[in-house]
Amino acid sequence: MVGYQECTMEEDSRDNRALQLWRKTLTAPAPFADETNCQCQAPHEKLTIAQARLGTPVDRPVRVYADGIFDLFHSGHARALMQAKTLFPNSYLLVGVCSDDLTHKFKGFTVMNEAERYEALRHCRYVDEVIRNAPWTLTPEFLEKHKIDFVAHDDIPYSSAGSDDVYKHIKEAGMFVPTQRTEGISTSDIITRIVRDYDVYARRNLQRGYTAKELNVSFINEKRYRFQNQVDKMKEKVKNVEERSKEFVNRVEEKSHDLIQKWEEKSREFIGNFLELFGPDGAWKQMFQERSSRMLQALSPKQSPVSSPTRSRSPSRSPSPTFSWLPLKTSPPSSPKAASASISSMSEGDEDEK
Repeated sequence: MVGYQECTMEEDSRDNRALQLWRKTLTAPAPFADETNCQCQAPHEKLTIAQARLGTPVDRPVRVYADGIFDLFHSGHARALMQAKTLFPNSYLLVGVCSDDLTHKFKGFTVMNEAERYEALRHCRYVDEVIRNAPWTLTPEFLEKHKIDFVAHDDIPYSSAGSDDVYKHIKEAGMFVPTQRTEGISTSDIITRIVRDYDVYARRNLQRGYTAKELNVSFINEKRYRFQNQVDKMKEKVKNVEERSKEFVNRVEEKSHDLIQKWEEKSREFIGNFLELFGPDGAWKQMFQERSSRMLQALSPKQSPVSSPTRSRSPSRSPSPTFSWLPLKTSPPSSPKAASASISSMSEGDEDEK
């Protein structure tokens, strides 16, 4: 029971240390090896790959070492370090970075200097510790100093410094663990792109404010690049105008389609209303017929009612005019002869009327 409790306490202590290390890695840059002491307290026993894969030993992590130049730090570098970090369940990744002197001597000139390359590695999430001025070829003294259990690198033989493979003795000692390269990305590929498109990047930096002296560009090339930048600006303006004009034309076309559609709808409505009024059975025809019948009725004479037959008159004879008899004021006869004369004239008038 006591042994079980001790084992549980050791596991809890190991988990706590791993958690603290993980938090430190995510919240702060990785420390430099020459500014910190080795965290291994127990004797450094040699491990096999099988033991390391099982997560042993309990009292310390497996110390994995990866080295390189890491110029223009890119995703290929990060993926290689990720593989080295995750080779074993409990691992501590040390990364060695070669100095400028060694790199320029054995490999060539770098874009970034050693201080920039050190800082780039410190801020990679998989790195626990950075070793500055790492050796080009690993020696037993270096491996013992940093208590390195395994070395991680791609399995392609790396010929340099007069050797066909600088990791040959590490492989023979059983301390080499291979990783996979990331195809399509490398520092040499990036430099090749820059050299291939040199004019583009020179013009870019001139446009961003760098001087011809800083870019090591001649006077003639500077003028040529600046002129080309002006031409590109004009092309960009023309392109923008073309795009805006296309957008305007598209908007006009859309509006014209809308107007045509509305015009068709209105024309259909107008034609329908016209046919409803003036068609064969339209309301206008009915109204016209009603008004026409009313006008005909108003113009035609009314028929008199049937009366009793009257006597026919001769067409040659016109009806005798009727005279209204009005009383006339006459003066009294002056003598009996005058009175008899007036009476006789009245009687003659009556006979004529008959």
